[in-house]
Amino acid sequence: MQAAATVTATRHAASIALAVTAGHFINDAYGAMLTPLTPALQHKFGVSIAAVTLLASVFSLTSSVLQPLLGIIGERLDRRYAAALGPLVTGVGLTLLGFVPWFGALVLLVAAAGFGSGFFHPAGAAYVAQHSPPNRRGLWASIFSAGGTGGSALGPVFAGVGLTHLPWFSLIGVAVAALTFAVTPSGVQKARRVSMAEYVGIFRGPMVWLWAMAVLRSLASMGYNAMLPFILLGRGYGTREVVITLAVFAVASAAGGLLGGRLSDRYGRTPVLRGAILTTLPFFVALILSSPANWWFYPLTFLVGAAVNASIPVGVVTAQEYAPGHVAVASSIMMGFSWGFAGILVFLVGALADVTSPTTAALCAMILLVPSAVIATRLPEPGRGEFR
Repeated sequence: MQAAATVTATRHAASIALAVTAGHFINDAYGAMLTPLTPALQHKFGVSIAAVTLLASVFSLTSSVLQPLLGIIGERLDRRYAAALGPLVTGVGLTLLGFVPWFGALVLLVAAAGFGSGFFHPAGAAYVAQHSPPNRRGLWASIFSAGGTGGSALGPVFAGVGLTHLPWFSLIGVAVAALTFAVTPSGVQKARRVSMAEYVGIFRGPMVWLWAMAVLRSLASMGYNAMLPFILLGRGYGTREVVITLAVFAVASAAGGLLGGRLSDRYGRTPVLRGAILTTLPFFVALILSSPANWWFYPLTFLVGAAVNASIPVGVVTAQEYAPGHVAVASSIMMGFSWGFAGILVFLVGALADVTSPTTAALCAMILLVPSAVIATRLPEPGRGEFR
């Protein structure tokens, strides 16, 4: 009887994880549509490149930088609504970009879509954390992370249909939202009401250093991705090689996250964080200095993508275990605040490329992996108690 109940509980937990992973997939697919659509939006609204680039900054602000605040709000409400409605709001907002009458309304629409994404990520990560077995938290977190990575790779494909036909893809978000709401249980925080001071106190000690490690690692990776098109085009290659390289990197990111999560369950969180960052640096430098003319370029791209992203879900689980009473807020610090902060700083890599070269700027970005690895060596191993 007890065994049957355990099997039922395990299946229910797996269905919850599957539902929010599907939500992560479609949510990040919607988010990845924005950048490929900017040329069409510039033409439609007759604005400058700087103005249309502002859309990505607005989306990053509301979806990533503000994520810890949205995670706090989510802990005080029923996270079931955030997990279900988040991808729906993101999808509706970003599929209707071509149907607003003026550019100011477009900025507001993108901001609203970002809020949907910002609410979803901490809620989805909290569901996965609270329903995963303690000895497999890393694996379950990496599956959730891989859902988002896979969606990010698919987003540009959605964008390829053009602004006019894009609203049809919002139906996928409607279906996923309905599935998520049907499967997930109520997520109201039943513990004592937490003061804002206690929330602020989460971001201290090892959590601050974990965040700093993630910012430096993310900035190095984002710097490479931002410089890649300029590097390859400057060496005589075309859009085809750029797209293939980014696709290989994205697939490898998902695979590396799955491997890193599983290894962290077996060998510990901090050893995997250290190992993933340290082993990445020499291969990343070799990748920047090579090109598709070398037979090893695409295998090396896969290896680097897998290595640098193996630490992403591990970092999220580490933050959750540092703050087991506030898994949504801890998740948002790693999934939103760190990536969003790095996204804001990545323009510095572009500015360096303007005064030197894209290759030099990418190599300088790789130097950030050194202090990131040093910080990782000083992080304490978290406990693996029950989440509240």
